[in-house]
Amino acid sequence: MDTLERIKQTLHANPIVLFMKGTPQFPMCGFSSRTSQALKATGTEFASVNVLEDPEVRANLPRYSNWPTFPQLFINGELIGGCDITMELYESGELERMVKEARKS
Repeated sequence: MDTLERIKQTLHANPIVLFMKGTPQFPMCGFSSRTSQALKATGTEFASVNVLEDPEVRANLPRYSNWPTFPQLFINGELIGGCDITMELYESGELERMVKEARKS
């Protein structure tokens, strides 16, 4: 299966996916750490993909999403954004609403 197909399959199988450097337990960059912490603080479960362990995804996801940096948060298959956008949504309370809605569908 090609890399773009694997990305699509991951997004289809999980309502909330964070493509990040490292894992939520052991993030390998500050932006990935802050983004996963914001998601954890909403109390929702989410899937994560460590792009450092999958160079094919790391190389191809920016083309798929048209977003050049990591982390990348997707909810219901739609790119939400990176760390700054996720933190703004978290601080406004919007992130919690979005992830709860995604869990219902």
